[in-house]
Amino acid sequence: MAALWWRRRRLPGAAGLCRTARALSGKPEYDLLVIGGGSGGLACAKEAAQFGRKVAVLDYVEPSPQGTKWGLGGTCVNVGCIPKKLMHQAALLGSALKDAQRYGWNIAHPVHHNWSEMAQAVQNYVKSLNWGHRVQLQDKKVKYFNVKGSFSDPHTIRGLTKGGKETILTAEKIVIATGGRPKYPTHVAGALEYGITSDDLFWLKESPGKTLVVGASYISLECAGFLTGIGLDTTVMMRSIPLRGFDQQMASLVTEYMESYGTKFLKKCIPTKVEKLESNRLHVTWKNTDSGTEEADSFDTVMWAVGRAPDTKALNLEAVGVKTNSETGKIIVDASEATSVPHIYAVGDITEFTGELRISTLELDIFDNVII
Repeated sequence: MAALWWRRRRLPGAAGLCRTARALSGKPEYDLLVIGGGSGGLACAKEAAQFGRKVAVLDYVEPSPQGTKWGLGGTCVNVGCIPKKLMHQAALLGSALKDAQRYGWNIAHPVHHNWSEMAQAVQNYVKSLNWGHRVQLQDKKVKYFNVKGSFSDPHTIRGLTKGGKETILTAEKIVIATGGRPKYPTHVAGALEYGITSDDLFWLKESPGKTLVVGASYISLECAGFLTGIGLDTTVMMRSIPLRGFDQQMASLVTEYMESYGTKFLKKCIPTKVEKLESNRLHVTWKNTDSGTEEADSFDTVMWAVGRAPDTKALNLEAVGVKTNSETGKIIVDASEATSVPHIYAVGDITEFTGELRISTLELDIFDNVII
């Protein structure tokens, strides 16, 4: 991240824009402004602050379609790696209880799992991490704003609070680190109204019960794995192959292992409709692409794990000339993580590298030593 401070390239015509921004307040208020308080944004902000720069972080979580929201720390802390690993630990403890009987431990039967107690413990731990991140920013003298940011000009960000209060911030350099959010299959009737995603699963107060997880990504299989592990009736629906992009021999071993532990798989199936019954259960209809038949079943919860999209729509990137891939919405960056506007950078899941990656002689030497 230190490279941010030494790059001084300018786009043709950008100098005029810079003077306009500076004319409003003499000079930018911050040396660096980071939009997004996840892993990449927080690491960047704290590192820059150690170089003595004046830094601010903007972070705002748009509630999921089901109304779930969380604090500072991004996907990994709130609705990703951390709660997922804790819930996997809950599943592993359940397996250990079963094994313990063979080693002489007297375990009362039947063994029950209480979702609400687990969820409360996980959520309390996540909230402690949210607070910890705020303390770290304060300790490093990084200013934190809980506002939703968008570009007004190449050096100016307009921030809005939940209540609609406006804050205008200017910076010499800006880093975009807004991450991604789960996709909904909006072509499936009832998907948005009745389904949840990984944005919601870890914050459910009550057990999801009999669950259908749609998708064969690693997020899908990880969630299905711990749901099965804590004793829930769990089914994975996948349209083609599991873990696309991964080694398929290993992917097959993963799904075979999951099946042996009780996770069900609906292979070569595509959901077509989700309806809510009077019992509040969800009636899901799908098509089997192998047989061409239509099938259906009822579930307590339907979770979509069909991919993620970069959270960039609200940034007003077009107004400042930041180029994106029109198909994916990802921000195009070079090998230094610079966008098409040299003082604006982007890091993490929202980026797409399209240029030529140059590896230094030192990096090649390190690589050769590792191979040897």
